[in-house]
Amino acid sequence: MKRAYNFNAGPAALPLEVLQEAQAELLDFQGTGMSVMELSHRSKDYDAVHEEARMLLREIMDIPDNYDIQFIQGGASLQFYMVPLNLLAEGQTANYILTGSWSEKALAEAEKVGKTKVGASTEGEKYRRIPNLQELEISGDEAYVHITSNNTIYGTQWQQFPDTKGVPLVADMSSDILSRPIEVERFGLIYAGAQKNLGPSGVTVVIIRDDLLERSKDSLPTMLSYVTYGRTRSLYNTPPTFAIYMLGKVLRWVQSQGLYNITKLNETKAKLLYEVIDGSNGFYRGHAEPESRSLMNVTFNLPTAELEQKFLAEAKEAGFVGLGGHRSVGGCRASIYNAVPLEACAALRDFMLVFKARH
Repeated sequence: MKRAYNFNAGPAALPLEVLQEAQAELLDFQGTGMSVMELSHRSKDYDAVHEEARMLLREIMDIPDNYDIQFIQGGASLQFYMVPLNLLAEGQTANYILTGSWSEKALAEAEKVGKTKVGASTEGEKYRRIPNLQELEISGDEAYVHITSNNTIYGTQWQQFPDTKGVPLVADMSSDILSRPIEVERFGLIYAGAQKNLGPSGVTVVIIRDDLLERSKDSLPTMLSYVTYGRTRSLYNTPPTFAIYMLGKVLRWVQSQGLYNITKLNETKAKLLYEVIDGSNGFYRGHAEPESRSLMNVTFNLPTAELEQKFLAEAKEAGFVGLGGHRSVGGCRASIYNAVPLEACAALRDFMLVFKARH
């Protein structure tokens, strides 16, 4: 079969090697005579899978020992609520930097828990850029500062993380985790839905510093407390075993490629598309300001809505999948996560050049 040029925003492309490995093991995982989906989550066979995923993530991201790695269900959307529920004490304020729809949703959930403030927002500019560090209002006494590191809908990405004056920095990294090296020590908590760079949907990775675990109140519902996942290695209830199994395989693939090499490849892929946009004399108009451009989500518009629909229709016929912009903003979007090969981006570049020449 011919693989599609998959530019879906999430669930997104997975490495072909990972899919082939999973296919080979689907009916018989390591001689057990069972699929990994059939293993008990209390068995030694599954426990090895679970621990390998945690170990690989710690190695690849160089996560210090004083951080716990947790596997939680519910996606980033559940984390929007769990973060303030666990970290925002009565009388404290949570600071949210608004850079798009997902940070707005995170703020809305935090407002249900306690006091919040907006430390900066580019909503008035249609979220075309990330705020300058000088624009951020951080007093230093907040419970935490929350950012969304990459904005899938608007195609913007933090190029430099803020100095939060000792306040724990919390980041939703769902759409750019493992796309580049980061200093985990700069963050108090990182969370990421797996379905973009880590694996299939169904599991969310949470990386939390030990001292923040102490903020979780004993009165919290059991399944909404980070302490529960920390004490049980995320095995209090049945975890999403197949998603974690796939997460481990993707992490092994990342390790084999090398995070530095993946970063350089991501830069090359993005450059192919942004050069077409910048060189099109306005035929393709990028949504994000150049200094805030995402390496993961390239968003753009064409001169008219009719041309956009024609572009998307012809792209679909040519084997390109997932190029429609988010329903809230329209336009076009190419999500070029780690597993999207360079060849797919080169093919899209060529298609964009030919389409412009014809129209």
